[in-house]
Amino acid sequence: METFSENNSVKLGGVVASELEVSHEIYGEKFYKFFMEIDRLSGIKDKIPVIISERLIDVNNFEIGKIILVDGQYRSYNQMLDTGKSKLILSVFVKEIETEGLDEKVKTINELVLIGCICKPPIYRKTPLGRDIADILVAVNRAYNKSDYIPCILWGRNAKFCQCLGIGTNVRLEGRIQAREYEKKYEDGTSETRVAYEVSVSKFEEFKAEKIDNE
Repeated sequence: METFSENNSVKLGGVVASELEVSHEIYGEKFYKFFMEIDRLSGIKDKIPVIISERLIDVNNFEIGKIILVDGQYRSYNQMLDTGKSKLILSVFVKEIETEGLDEKVKTINELVLIGCICKPPIYRKTPLGRDIADILVAVNRAYNKSDYIPCILWGRNAKFCQCLGIGTNVRLEGRIQAREYEKKYEDGTSETRVAYEVSVSKFEEFKAEKIDNE
């Protein structure tokens, strides 16, 4: 059977793009949040939220602009808002980190593998230029009977393929984490720029549950 490290694996290389902020504390262990900036080959930069334990870093020697390489998992939790609604919060939970002897090439590393199941009907559409696109939400098991819910976007033939897949379909995908700005418009005519985080999928396959058990 697959382990939880195998069904949710992330490797990011980039630079520290913000100061450390305390995220939460569990049994006396503090966890910090910061942003990593990762270069795309197109020149665009993605700022990705990251969570790391104080036991993995020297908080007094962690500076903006430093090149780092992290391995971990892409995790989610629901944050309750004042309106009574909940918001899906996504971040990379770091399990290992390298901070020394890294060169500029590291700054483009953005690799993710997820194994889980589709938990909402796929949303398929075409862009104004006629390109096929589909959105799916993938539930990925975690230890202690928890699950992470990861929004993913597929293009081209992968988008066409997944549009007829039902809830509960087991899938394996590879891709990269990206940040996308969008305008949230309100009824009073005002708007606000927000950032959505999602997985841009490059490889995608459906498989039967038995395949997971035999790995």
